[in-house]
Amino acid sequence: MEKSGKQQAVLTSVHNERVKQWTQLLDRKGRDKQGRFLIEGIHLAEEALRSDVPPEVLVYSAERAEASLRLRKEAAALGIECVAVMESVLAKCTDTESPQPVFAVVPKLPWRPADLLAASEKGGLVAVIDGMQDPGNLGTIIRSADAVGASGVLLGKGTVDLYNPKTVRSTMGSLFHLPIVQGDLQEWLPQAASRGVKVVSTRLEDAVSMYEYDFRQPTWFVIGNEGQGVSASVQQLAQHHVRIPMQGRTESLNAAMAATVVLFEAMRQRGGGTKQYS
Repeated sequence: MEKSGKQQAVLTSVHNERVKQWTQLLDRKGRDKQGRFLIEGIHLAEEALRSDVPPEVLVYSAERAEASLRLRKEAAALGIECVAVMESVLAKCTDTESPQPVFAVVPKLPWRPADLLAASEKGGLVAVIDGMQDPGNLGTIIRSADAVGASGVLLGKGTVDLYNPKTVRSTMGSLFHLPIVQGDLQEWLPQAASRGVKVVSTRLEDAVSMYEYDFRQPTWFVIGNEGQGVSASVQQLAQHHVRIPMQGRTESLNAAMAATVVLFEAMRQRGGGTKQYS
């Protein structure tokens, strides 16, 4: 192992106690128990190192050490432990068929729904996820929310785990750029509305074109499940409903694509991305 520049033995056994703990993080139960999650690859590790939630430990392939040299120097400068392992250990602890040369163990994000309420009082834009199941779709929406300068993302009950390895990878590091929190939509949507936030969802019936809706006001935009859309109980909490006008013959868009279209329209109305919300 290596810490602050000190080189020690390479970790070789997949039966090592630390390796067992890291492997548990591939499962939601293990992540919930430890309050930590795994990120894989140089890019995600770089994003974590530069965020407010730096890794607790950086694990790298001893056989591909050159690939992570710069990253390890950056981590060591921050006092982060760097552990060299054999490829067999790397494969045991990661989710991909061809493991990246590095992974890191990171504490779960510290944000709470109250943080989104505070941001919304300043005119914020929040993407609210209701029961989405596909990790790739969730990751894409998080990237889109990041791209438009949204205040954050709220994940309702029944939504795929934010820390699922596939979700984490698909965010491409955006999960470190803005608050992402989990909470009961039945509790937090009414609280947001009581503070002057407009709760908006998409639907086809009794909805206005998204181009006619004023997204310049504090807005929490609800995106639903891939197959069923926004649930009936959450739909009742929405004060306004918008639809995406379409000229072609398709009847609907992928959930992540639809969310991205609306979020970028909100950004356009708010000044084309010239203002950032915190």
